[in-house]
Amino acid sequence: MSKLTKNQKLALAKLEAGKSYSLIEAAEAVKNITFTKFDASLDIDVRLGVDPRKANQMVRGVVTLPHGTGKQVRVLVLCTPEAEASAQAAGADYVGLDEYIEKIKGGWTDVDVIITQPAIMGKIGALGRVLGPRGLMPNPKSGTVTNDVAKAVEEVKKGKIDFKVDKNGIVHTSIGKVSFTAEQMRDNAREFINTLIKLKPATAKGTYIKSIYLSSTMSPGVKVDPKSVEA
Repeated sequence: MSKLTKNQKLALAKLEAGKSYSLIEAAEAVKNITFTKFDASLDIDVRLGVDPRKANQMVRGVVTLPHGTGKQVRVLVLCTPEAEASAQAAGADYVGLDEYIEKIKGGWTDVDVIITQPAIMGKIGALGRVLGPRGLMPNPKSGTVTNDVAKAVEEVKKGKIDFKVDKNGIVHTSIGKVSFTAEQMRDNAREFINTLIKLKPATAKGTYIKSIYLSSTMSPGVKVDPKSVEA
């Protein structure tokens, strides 16, 4: 096991061993134990009482965070010429079709989100090997395959994220920055957790929200008391 760094020891010393913090306390604790020189991401890990191997227990969805993600999201819109102007006006960083498809085939993936239209998916299907492993493949369930590309761009720019449970039953994502106030961090976390609760599969039995942890880049995780998350 690797030795703890000085900052890691300082961070752990500020946490009460075995304690489950309220959501606002956890947000304040994460701010207090983050020592990075850059604006670290605020991460959340929620372990769910589901079996992701069963299709009827797969948890996947989208949420618009009330205070955004705190980062600049680079958006590529692959669309017909008729939709290009509205996509650009909505704030898309890159807009086009064939030229970007060729760039992606060559290995270019310097974007965070790709939005497209249903009629274009036939052309994009061949890019699955490049986009799939990077989580960039457009998907109707995440709202990135739509005829209203302008609206989709606006939502992503405002803080819309998509997520899904992994094979271990954990949903992990970034929901902000440590530079946010503790209240903003709490609000984003609450919105995310409540969205997960709404997506609870009917077939999931027993405890659904098994554990919640907040952390920042390179910080220890702070355990959150699920009961502190108000509906």
